[in-house]
Amino acid sequence: MLKNCRPAAALLTILAVTAVSSPAADPAPLKALLITGGCCHDYAKQKDALKKGLEARANVVVDQIHVADSSTKPALPIYGNPDYAKGYDIVIHDECAADIKDKAVIEGVLKPHRDGIPGVNLHCAMHSYRSGNYGAPVKPGADNAIWFEYLGLQSTGHGPQVPVAITFVDQTSPITKGLENWTTINEELYNNIQVLPTATPLARGKQVFKQVKKDAEGKEVVTERSTETVVIWNNLYGKTRVFSTTVGHNTKTVEDARYLDLVTRGLLWACDKLDDSGKPKAGYGPKN
Repeated sequence: MLKNCRPAAALLTILAVTAVSSPAADPAPLKALLITGGCCHDYAKQKDALKKGLEARANVVVDQIHVADSSTKPALPIYGNPDYAKGYDIVIHDECAADIKDKAVIEGVLKPHRDGIPGVNLHCAMHSYRSGNYGAPVKPGADNAIWFEYLGLQSTGHGPQVPVAITFVDQTSPITKGLENWTTINEELYNNIQVLPTATPLARGKQVFKQVKKDAEGKEVVTERSTETVVIWNNLYGKTRVFSTTVGHNTKTVEDARYLDLVTRGLLWACDKLDDSGKPKAGYGPKN
């Protein structure tokens, strides 16, 4: 009997050792919901560039909600559905919905983030969902402040399309650690009405451009102007992590590897899947 038991016992030992020494299975991919549509941008191309770029850089699956509506009130199906992000780990807002001003609708868009789902906000998302008088600095808690409180920064407009020189001002953040300053192609530089106390600026952008005016005699006078604002930041919205950048008007910028690297890091940071060195945590890096 003992002789017959030995092979079985040995087999059990081998299986046990194999189970202990086998590497842990990779975690399930992060589920991201990308929302695009609205005024002024080539979202048909940009949504696919974002999906491809993010999925190549991290263990994430990007689902899309897109409407081919170029108005400032795009008919996105998330409106009136506060549970639109159910089952997702993060929402990427890349819509341009400047004239969606109904507070109830805005509250519905915000509900998943109030409930703890992280957010990434790109470019014109900063000029969406603005209600009331948003031209002057809003006060926390006011009805016209709710979207800006989520973002962590209030912006109302932009300048001409000329290159933006991006300088990282916080090299200690895992989002920016090791990233090099760069200058975009022609892009829009969004203004800063105010940066809220919950936000941490990560990079500033500077534009230098020529301005032509006529003097009292009707002669043209050319002067050089420069403008500089915060263009990349993160925010704590209660306990919810939020990453945002105003860069990304043109498709070539969205397709730029430096832009996609940045947005990937912001997404991973918002989901708490980025380590202190700026690399994806175990299991959340790219799948080769």
